[in-house]
Amino acid sequence: MKKLLPLFFLALSVTPINAQKYKKVPEAKFAIAQPNAHLRFLASDALLGRKTGEQGNNVAARYIAEQFRKFGVKPANGDSYLQKVPFEKAAPSTLGIITTKEATLNVGEDFVVMSGGGLGLSNNAVVHVGYGWVDETTGYDDYKGIDVKDKVVIAQVGTPDSKTPQEVFGAMAAKRKFAADRGAAAFIEIYNLQIPWKTVVNFFGKPSLRLKEKESEGKNMLHLWVNAEPGKALAKNKIEELNLNVGEKQSQSVMSQNVVGIIEGTDPVLKNEYLVLTAHFDHIGYGSESGRVTAEDSIFNGARDNAFGTTAVLTAAEALSLKPAKRSILLIAYTGEEIGLLGSKYYSEHPLIPLEKCVFNLNCDGAGYDTKEQVSVIGLNRTSAEKHIVKAAATLGLTAGDDPAPEQGLFDRSDNVSLAKMGIPSPNYAPGMTSFSEEIYKYYHQVTDNPENIDPAYLLKYCQSYTYAARLIANDKAKPTWVSGDKYEKAYNELYGR
Repeated sequence: MKKLLPLFFLALSVTPINAQKYKKVPEAKFAIAQPNAHLRFLASDALLGRKTGEQGNNVAARYIAEQFRKFGVKPANGDSYLQKVPFEKAAPSTLGIITTKEATLNVGEDFVVMSGGGLGLSNNAVVHVGYGWVDETTGYDDYKGIDVKDKVVIAQVGTPDSKTPQEVFGAMAAKRKFAADRGAAAFIEIYNLQIPWKTVVNFFGKPSLRLKEKESEGKNMLHLWVNAEPGKALAKNKIEELNLNVGEKQSQSVMSQNVVGIIEGTDPVLKNEYLVLTAHFDHIGYGSESGRVTAEDSIFNGARDNAFGTTAVLTAAEALSLKPAKRSILLIAYTGEEIGLLGSKYYSEHPLIPLEKCVFNLNCDGAGYDTKEQVSVIGLNRTSAEKHIVKAAATLGLTAGDDPAPEQGLFDRSDNVSLAKMGIPSPNYAPGMTSFSEEIYKYYHQVTDNPENIDPAYLLKYCQSYTYAARLIANDKAKPTWVSGDKYEKAYNELYGR
């Protein structure tokens, strides 16, 4: 009996402020042990850091799927909870050189191969096309009046409107396709982002997972990123031709999966609309290739990032199954977030429920917490659901803080952006963070991010507040919207026919 006393007192410590009203919903009755058990399994050494494409990641997906089955959640993909996400593990060629009259550039130092390979060109014509971007909705076209057939296309990295690395990375496939569709021989982007070039080389210059592209998306076209400083000769419009020789890349197919389930709503009308609850379950794996290891530990367990958020979705799945809301609930556990939001990107392009039926997305992700008095909701004041989120947090004795570091562009750095850019209002529900403090960096993507140093009482509060916010939004007859003037409002109007 003595061993049970600490848990009893911990449970008392998370009694919500408005207990009489809140106790009517199932999430109020959860004990600390329930979410803590999910987190301790997902962030255990046995899963070896849940790296996308590896066995630990597959085990995590199966665990989530079986929890859905246990709770009575319906599979969203026919009779399966798993949505296969096809990846390609590509090892860029270590052989590559570009020469012009003014410079010689070497692969792995001055440029990296983003796609394709096995191409040699001698005195090939070059053409400059701004960003190499086309937007049919606005009429913007960097290729207008320019013949690029059989020429090497050189463009600035990103798009005219891209402001974050994620937006730049997200535009790559489209830009490559624009060049390929116009008959270009190769596509070169001049890199000038604030992320250090060495970081780019370390990430793209070694074997990595990327979404497997369709042949029509320019998969076989040689696509290079060239560092701006050594590549300044290429960036000059005076360059008319170049020599290029890049060896073949090595690649293999790798399959991962998103986990997707449905809880049907109770209202005869509102059940045709879906509230989407999401979190990524992958992390960065183990060993020195994943980061800094120690003599004692080499596994990046990712308790905070993002077993924490995945646990919140599992908690919501159980509570909303016990007592369904008026709207239906779509639950998605994403793979591939740590390698570029790729699981959510794939889902947004291959939805199992039509996107126009999905009225709101509450994503769970974060780097950790440095306060247990709040939750941090990135994009809190950008949607009409703010009042529900604030109320849910307050009911648990928490405050709902907005973005603690606007300069970091956090909204567009997590999986919520994949549905946001489609038009769906999609804030990110993160653990309490006041800044990128030492407390955050002590664990973020470190081998120290283990279940043993997570406060289970705070985890419970976080999960309960997230679930209650979801219930309030799902029961509101009014459909959530973006705040007027938000940058994703146009996509919202297009998606819902406004």
